[in-house]
Amino acid sequence: MSSVAVLTPESFAEHRSGLKDQENTGCVPEDEAYIPTYLEAFPPLPEKGAPGEKTGEPASAWGSKIRPIKASVITQVFHVPLEERRYKDNSQFGEGEEAKVCLDIMQRTGAHIELSLAKDQGLSIMVTGKLDSVMKARKEIVARLQTQASATVAIPKEHHRFVIGKNGEKLQELELKTATKIAIPRPDDPSANIRITGTKEGIEKARHEILLISAEQDKRAVERLSLEKVFHPFIAGAHNRLVQELSQETGARISIPPPSLPKDEIVITGEKEAVALAVNRIRAIYDDKKRKTTTISVEVKKSQHKYIIGPKGNTLQEILEATGVSVEMPPLDSSSETIILRGEPDKLGPALTQVYAKAKSVMVVEVSAPAWLHRFIIGKKGQNIGRITQQLPRVHIEFTDGEERISLEGPTEEVEQAQAQIQEIIKDLLVRMDYTEVIIDQRFHRHLIGKNGANINRIKEQYKVSVRIPQDSDRSGLVRIEGDPKGVQLARRELIEMVQRMENERTKDLIVEQKFHRTIIGQKGEKIKEVRDKFPEVIINFPDPSQKSDIVQLRGPKNEVEKCAKFLQKIIADLIENSFSLSVPIFKQFHKNIIGKGGANIKKIREETNTKIDLPTENSNSEMIVITGKKSNCEAARDRILAIQRELANIKETEVTIPARLHNSLIGSKGCLVRSIMEDCGGVHIHFPSEGSGSDKVTIRGPAGEVEKAKKQLLQLAEEKQVNNFTAELQAKPEYHKFLIGRGGANIRRVRDRTGARIIFPSPDDTEQELITIVGKEEAVRQAQKELESLVKNLDDVVEDSMEVDVRHHRHFVCRRGQVLRELAEEYGGVAVSFPRTGANSQRVTLKGAKDCVEAAKKRIQEIIEDLESQVSVEVAIPQRYHRAIMGPKGCRIQLITREQEVQIKFPEREDSAGQEATLQENGEVSPEAEFVPRKCDTITISGRAEKCELAKAALLALVPITEDVEVSYELHRYIIGQKGSGIRKMMEEYEVNIWVPQPEKQLDVIKVTGLVANVERAKQGLLERVKDLQAEQEDRALRSFKVTMSVDPKFHPKIIGRKGAVISQIRKDHDVSIQFPDKGDEQQDLIVISGYERNVEEARQAIQQLVAELQEMVSQDVHLDPRTHARIIGARGKAIRKLMEEFKVDIRFPQPGSDEPAKVTVTGLPETVDAAIDHLLNLEEEYMLTVQETETLAAYMKPPSRYGGGGGAGGADDSSGGPAKGFVVRDAPWNAAGNKAPDMSSAEDFPTFGSGVAPKQTSAWGPKKF
Repeated sequence: MSSVAVLTPESFAEHRSGLKDQENTGCVPEDEAYIPTYLEAFPPLPEKGAPGEKTGEPASAWGSKIRPIKASVITQVFHVPLEERRYKDNSQFGEGEEAKVCLDIMQRTGAHIELSLAKDQGLSIMVTGKLDSVMKARKEIVARLQTQASATVAIPKEHHRFVIGKNGEKLQELELKTATKIAIPRPDDPSANIRITGTKEGIEKARHEILLISAEQDKRAVERLSLEKVFHPFIAGAHNRLVQELSQETGARISIPPPSLPKDEIVITGEKEAVALAVNRIRAIYDDKKRKTTTISVEVKKSQHKYIIGPKGNTLQEILEATGVSVEMPPLDSSSETIILRGEPDKLGPALTQVYAKAKSVMVVEVSAPAWLHRFIIGKKGQNIGRITQQLPRVHIEFTDGEERISLEGPTEEVEQAQAQIQEIIKDLLVRMDYTEVIIDQRFHRHLIGKNGANINRIKEQYKVSVRIPQDSDRSGLVRIEGDPKGVQLARRELIEMVQRMENERTKDLIVEQKFHRTIIGQKGEKIKEVRDKFPEVIINFPDPSQKSDIVQLRGPKNEVEKCAKFLQKIIADLIENSFSLSVPIFKQFHKNIIGKGGANIKKIREETNTKIDLPTENSNSEMIVITGKKSNCEAARDRILAIQRELANIKETEVTIPARLHNSLIGSKGCLVRSIMEDCGGVHIHFPSEGSGSDKVTIRGPAGEVEKAKKQLLQLAEEKQVNNFTAELQAKPEYHKFLIGRGGANIRRVRDRTGARIIFPSPDDTEQELITIVGKEEAVRQAQKELESLVKNLDDVVEDSMEVDVRHHRHFVCRRGQVLRELAEEYGGVAVSFPRTGANSQRVTLKGAKDCVEAAKKRIQEIIEDLESQVSVEVAIPQRYHRAIMGPKGCRIQLITREQEVQIKFPEREDSAGQEATLQENGEVSPEAEFVPRKCDTITISGRAEKCELAKAALLALVPITEDVEVSYELHRYIIGQKGSGIRKMMEEYEVNIWVPQPEKQLDVIKVTGLVANVERAKQGLLERVKDLQAEQEDRALRSFKVTMSVDPKFHPKIIGRKGAVISQIRKDHDVSIQFPDKGDEQQDLIVISGYERNVEEARQAIQQLVAELQEMVSQDVHLDPRTHARIIGARGKAIRKLMEEFKVDIRFPQPGSDEPAKVTVTGLPETVDAAIDHLLNLEEEYMLTVQETETLAAYMKPPSRYGGGGGAGGADDSSGGPAKGFVVRDAPWNAAGNKAPDMSSAEDFPTFGSGVAPKQTSAWGPKKF
């Protein structure tokens, strides 16, 4: 083991001058200590064996053929220095971003990663796994956890492909090996620079490897020198200056592996002469140094190594530059404390002095202090500790969370001063401060804190104490109170009282139908938020919708829970009352009238009756309008809707009294009885009261005549039900039903008249399509049943008959895919009518079916033939351009005419020239402007009975569109057209007309309306009403154009506008005015223009003047808040600061990023509110600084590796001699040789003082300054 040498001027001079006699060497007096020789004090290390040299171990018989077996799982450890760490927040090591990144890398690569924090706050990373996984993980760790630098290396373009390798394998291997990202320019890119991104160490390795690859491919000379790594620093020189000079002088490229790469090989490339010259120079340096240099080994505590290395190894380079001695340090992950100095003997002494000067430049002292006092010692915003570090900037003070000690590190004198000051602070705090701890159940913590910290902040401000409540994740009930002893006791008592009150809280369950839950909660929880704000101490829990539970739970103080329950019950009662629903049947054709123009009617009814009214969709067949709300309001809305229907048509409404017990029998199975009456009486509406209401009133509504008919039938049916409600059922094939009913119900009416029974056929929706129901007196029902059964039996007897039909009429029956024959089959019990094939020249027509049906069908065919023989053809001339309009969508209008008038209408073939007609035909009459000359393509043919043809002709002429002019001022045209034509499009759709507005450049005051006569009249009226509305709007616009200009100091403009325009928008809304502020480029920046109604403008002006008067009374004060608390004061998306500004009625402005005064916060408002707001901000800052100090400030004082470092060697604390210390003395030291001058210990160059030029200039040895 080597010892540490301390040299004094006396001992050095003594050895140098050789004053000691040789004869005294062997006989030392007993009272004097033995002085060892230099070789005894510093024995040399054994020489390294040359490569390939045999050791004392026996050689293996197998020779070198057997390769060692390598484990499939490897482990790599590497270190990330503090200055190169990407995430430096040490407050929650193992839970921050570094841990998340490592977890992600482990999942993606399969490697196992362990992180540990070194004493110097560097990051030690151990990666375990298969070689490929470890290399990938290492690359990602370096890229994501270590700050990245970049550098470029230029090699010939033709060498790039060798760096990439086959399929990019070489490049991938290089990136994994060096943990860097290497970007090689594309082949079409002229650049030859390769960019390397990664850590400094990785960049050096990658650069070295790339240069080696390039050198190997270079056709010039390449020389590889294998020289011991320990001599590389002498060849490179301090800061690589020597090798750079060699490269410049010789023109050769010299690649020396970086210190972190364990390779001995130096590669020289270039011209042969240059390479040879460089090789000679390097060999000369190597031989010279190997011959002249020797080594000494010293033991220095591991914790002090970083002071010898210096930032990025600068101190080692400075020692090499100053003394020419290379200092070899053991790896950081090694436990060795041995440092080797290599150099010429006469220079080892000064180098050793510098090494010890660096190693002993720091003193470590510990001060005992209770852990709870640490944050008070640090002070608000670090003020207390900041004063000490400002006075003594080279002292590093470290607080360790949970430990009752404080570590101080730095120069001895300054450390002693800092120690005294800290002890004084501790003594003072122990007198003034006290603390207590209370165990409080964790479920009460959130109640103690209160909404947004209201409760706990009040206690802190009132008693001037700090209350520390653990996080929910800590699962701890320990609450700590610190501060003034009296305030601590008072705060403790109040907290206990609050807990006792909360222990007395109760829980109550409310039964609320789940369908009301969403309504009570409201959109985005707005309504329930109001309830919670009204009862802040009550917790309201709604069940999960998936549970389908009706229980709503309230929890809190007994009185508050009762009040909240009553409030919620009132809300529920209102909801139940407002959920009453009524269905009103309204004829479909009147729905649009109930809606009104632009929804005006329905909107008015909804607003005035406070109900919700839902109408069926346009495509729906339903006629029911559903009204929801309070019962009285729903009935009022129903009456108003029915009144609209009565006004529009001859609608009568009557009530019939029928005992409630008969209602179900009158309605029938699935409503079949009441539906048959409604269908038989022209679609009247019959409304029975809801089941269980006990009401006997049945309402019948519809056309007057039909209502009376339905009333008569309903009463008759009721009487039948009451006297003898006998029912019988009969089965008949569905195809027989129409025949049994007869044309226009003739057959069934005869049976009904003869028997007096009511016969009900199934509707298309009924499942039993063969079931016929007979209702009435038993005798009548039996007679009707007998007759129907006889008819059905006759229908089941199939017969075949024939008749003669003229060939010229055959086409009428078989055209349109046999439509007439299909109608005959449906109407006459499915009778089959067969006409002969076309061209057969036969008049015989065969009929097959039930006997009665066949006879009836023959009779009907004969009637059709008579009609055909009496048919005439009438031609009507209508310009072809109107034919499409007359046909209507899918020919619906023509189909209606042919069905109603029983005629056939044939349109001519279309001619292309028809579109070029210039004349107009209006309402079927020739325009007076030009004579209409009908052409073949204009002639429409109508076939049928003479009187029917005339009616059809009149109907066709009525469908010819007309065009009328409506006088509308040119100025109003654009308003009628509307935005993107929406206005005029809406009118055309509503009135089913075409509206033509002249081009703007013509400036005509006429609008043309084209369409059917009735539609054109309606459109004209609508257009004139629209003109009237627009004229009224113009007059109103003129009244609203009143303007006032007022002058307001521009500094008040932002306040008048408000946040996101809230203030000015409210003024605009309240007074219905427009307010314009000047643009940035305007000359008069103080003018505000208000426009609107004169009275409203004046009121708005007064409101702005009043606002300005209030703003003029406001003051602005600056308060300095630690920038680290700004984010928490502002809150997520500014929510907290907005609430604070609303509460104190002030405006708070924080500095912009990069501001010269980052702590300056400006508060504007009335003097008293500004003071209150500033006090609140300072309290918030103090509260937030508790956590800030525990993270950032404490992290700034984390302990360095040299925790227990102290003075070592001779002259320690045990040396109690009063005289000057002699130090450690050795004999026969190299510096005693002739010609060597003893160093002057008073010289600043030989023995620099602490913090002199020898120390690194960038930062002090114990890290950056902390404030």
